[in-house]
Amino acid sequence: MKIAHINDKPYVIKDGETMLNFITRYMGPSSVPTLCDAPNLNPFGACRVCSVEVALEDGGKRKTMASCHSPVGEGQYIYTDSPSVQKLRKNIIELVLTDHPLDCLTCEVNGNCELQTVAGQVGIREVRYPEGETHLEREKDFSHPYLTSDMSKCINCYRCVRACDEVQGQFVLSMAGRGFDAKIVKGNDQSFYESDCVSCGACVQACPTSAISDVYQSKAIGATETTRTICTYCGVGCNLDVSTVNGEVVSIKAPYDAEVNEGHTCLKGRYAFKFYNHPERLRSPLIKKNGKFEEASWEEAYDLIESKLRQYKSDFGPDYIAGISSSRCTNEENYLMQKFIRTAIGTNNIDGCARVCHSPTALGMQRTFGTGAATNSIEDLKHTNCIMVIGANPTDAHPVTGARLKQFSMKSDNVSIVIDPRRTELASYATYHIPLRPGTNVAVLNMMMYYIISEGLTDDSFIGSRTEGFEDFKNEILALDLDKMAEVSGVDKELVRKAAIAYATAPNAMSFHGLGVTEHSQGTFTVMQIADLALLTGNIGRKGVGVNPLRGQNNVQGSADMGVQPHQGAGYLDITKDEVIQKYSQFYGVDVPTEIGYKIPEMFDAALQGKLKAIWIIGEDVVQTDPNTQKVIKALEATDFVVVQELFMTETAKYADVVLPGASFLEKSGTFTNGERRVQAVRAVVEPIEGTKVDGQIIVDMMNRMGYNQPDYTPDGMLREISQIVPFFAGIKWEELGKNGKQWPVKPNGEDTQILHTEEFKRGKG
Repeated sequence: MKIAHINDKPYVIKDGETMLNFITRYMGPSSVPTLCDAPNLNPFGACRVCSVEVALEDGGKRKTMASCHSPVGEGQYIYTDSPSVQKLRKNIIELVLTDHPLDCLTCEVNGNCELQTVAGQVGIREVRYPEGETHLEREKDFSHPYLTSDMSKCINCYRCVRACDEVQGQFVLSMAGRGFDAKIVKGNDQSFYESDCVSCGACVQACPTSAISDVYQSKAIGATETTRTICTYCGVGCNLDVSTVNGEVVSIKAPYDAEVNEGHTCLKGRYAFKFYNHPERLRSPLIKKNGKFEEASWEEAYDLIESKLRQYKSDFGPDYIAGISSSRCTNEENYLMQKFIRTAIGTNNIDGCARVCHSPTALGMQRTFGTGAATNSIEDLKHTNCIMVIGANPTDAHPVTGARLKQFSMKSDNVSIVIDPRRTELASYATYHIPLRPGTNVAVLNMMMYYIISEGLTDDSFIGSRTEGFEDFKNEILALDLDKMAEVSGVDKELVRKAAIAYATAPNAMSFHGLGVTEHSQGTFTVMQIADLALLTGNIGRKGVGVNPLRGQNNVQGSADMGVQPHQGAGYLDITKDEVIQKYSQFYGVDVPTEIGYKIPEMFDAALQGKLKAIWIIGEDVVQTDPNTQKVIKALEATDFVVVQELFMTETAKYADVVLPGASFLEKSGTFTNGERRVQAVRAVVEPIEGTKVDGQIIVDMMNRMGYNQPDYTPDGMLREISQIVPFFAGIKWEELGKNGKQWPVKPNGEDTQILHTEEFKRGKG
């Protein structure tokens, strides 16, 4: 146990921590003032306000050091508030203020300015030096839709520059000039709008003054309440701190203590929130009469839906009714929707975009490992040596994870492999970019496995102890015609060979794949190949390795987990097996259907054949997103009764007979499950706008009207029910999710799982 001293008191130190980390861990975050330091940035040492005195022995000679970047050492005596340190800090701040306009009372960040706070902390009452430059001549920049700047307020701490470099990896901001003329510039000394800024807002959050801000004045202290919730835009699952005033959202920040995004978010997560109370939001149920929508009461809408569903169920049977749920909705709402269709209606005709886009991932990984979800966490990028990204453009589709992948790729010691027909942003930084022809993933991955086997780079120990069927697999791979594979895929064999060797010889290698893999006829097989690459090289079951699908919408993983698919119920249980049928029937208290239901394309086919009379669609704009738009429209027109639950009048809603106004993610509570199996708490920030209802409560209302007794929607109540039927949710409790959620499987005692398959695969051997 290593000891260092803070103001003569002994404390245990951790390997690798700085003096500032050491001090704040024991004395609190405000024990040492700082200006250039930020929780998500590397130590820099620009301002020296964090200076402390350090002696190597008790009573020894003291030396003044910047605590933010100086490592703490065993036996050190650190003094945080000696008279000389206090004098130094005060002098530094006085010098900063000579170059800063003192218009605090009218400044946007008055009361929430770090310079103002530190000035008070070090005891500034007057500035002894002559007035320097105030830089008020610097033109304010309001050119950008979201970001603003007033560089007269800049203190040259470099935090914005470092945030743009270290967090987003965009390198838009830099420092130009010297002395009093030193200033932050964007691009080639352009405006924000003209620069390559991607509007992530990392610089805004990093800036300690109002030099860089945004149009929402997110650093002003006007907010009366801040609520922690989860972003709804993609499968990364970023945490958001949403600020409100009088029940209205005013700004969003990214919390530094979020394990998923660590103080970062993208343009959408930070700034695209105004939709929640947009004038075009649906604010009343609508019933189509004589071809036109008319506003109706909830009771009137419910009465019509109930009568129609009962009629079709009685006249034609439950299989003439279908439901489509939404990966935008919470786990609890998706669970309720599939339960409603299976218990209150009595059919397995339930589907959603999660199965449409990601079932190849689930099936491919289930066949290979036994579990169809990411094996590792995004945090493992800190522990890997090689990444392979195939069929994904994460800097566009998953910006926060994409930024981390880009940061990884830019470091010279790391190896990155990008397999993509396009030269994506990530491909431009890759060690190896394999520009294959679209649809030839299988050929390229076969080539990689051929070279790994033929070069003798397989992990024989791992293969022998944890896999089966290797000899047959090896013989099949080595029998392939590599020239034919290269011809089909249009890639250079030597390039593939180098990439394969790099992947196989890296101490730790991770793979990431997206819809460019799964949305192909051979998608399931390709996912199995990616998994086989990991098995061949032993890259499974520890930090910094694994197979990690990049999920599309925010709750794709959760939607599938909850049973929104026609062949599997909640927890991926096969609805055709007798023991599963018995389990569901006993748990739900009704006999559940036993035949596999319609997939979404089959629903449309059935409608056109007169075999589907009613469909209920929640949060899916199938007219816009499904292939063959005209066929989808004809299918909806051929369906006697269409219910659409939405926020806006979408193209799909236009073909509905009843439209029900649901609630946005800012207006409801529940959970989302991100791409790394992390179940996180979504907390209502504001009340649902007048005339709307939480989607889960709408489903509950209709379940009760259709004769199935279901308690009112609450996130804690629903999680209690889900934990009893979904095995890997067994230990998940609403009140224990905390700030960072839990990664399933979660044991009954609440212990979660960051890494899958550490000792064995669920299916036995891979």
